[in-house]
Amino acid sequence: MTISPDLSAAGTAAGGALAAYLLLGEPWLGRRMYASLARHRDARPRALVRYFTFSIVCWWALAASAVAVLLLSPGTSAADFGLAPPDDAAYTALLVLLFGVVAAVSGRHFHALARQGKHIPGRDAVAAMLPRTAAERRLAVAAAVTDGLCAELLYRGLLIAFGVGALGLPLYAAAAVSVAVYAVAGWYQGGTGVAVFALFGTLLTGLYLATGSLLLPVAVHVMISVRDLTLPAPEPARAPGGAA
Repeated sequence: MTISPDLSAAGTAAGGALAAYLLLGEPWLGRRMYASLARHRDARPRALVRYFTFSIVCWWALAASAVAVLLLSPGTSAADFGLAPPDDAAYTALLVLLFGVVAAVSGRHFHALARQGKHIPGRDAVAAMLPRTAAERRLAVAAAVTDGLCAELLYRGLLIAFGVGALGLPLYAAAAVSVAVYAVAGWYQGGTGVAVFALFGTLLTGLYLATGSLLLPVAVHVMISVRDLTLPAPEPARAPGGAA
């Protein structure tokens, strides 16, 4: 895979502002929002709805800003942001199918563990986000799809193009920087979250570099996010004496 983004001055300024937000603002806001959700989840019935709604709006606003960076830079093509068909469509389709099977099988296993009252790996870190009603579940799926689409455009498409086109980094160095920035976004889950995001970001970045397109990373990200955000929620905390 090769890209040669030529960002304009306006595109560089807008891309730099987005990159700074992803590195500094997003981890802080994500941690603050999740902490607030965890505190109010049981006491305020619409806390999760508000959380997902705000997250979806923010992600699409950021994605629109990334598209603006592209539109402000006539010397940059959509392919420089990963918005292109994969180099090998058959190979990509096979990998989508493989990851789909993994997501489905692991999701069924996690649900079986929940029915048996057993520990589900990783659930505690996102417990406050897990839906308890059909309406919350639909919104969780919408949030998962939004996360997969917008995060890949920003962390893979924009950041790597910005690293190459504005900072003059080699492709793989820019990719490594994008993984590091994505890892920090997991801070709302603590140190373990940063490590998990680093591993997941490395996988998604590798898929992007291997195919030359965001199609496969988006598909994998969406499938894993949908699986994780539709896990059975733990029972809400109850006050002493049995009162909810």
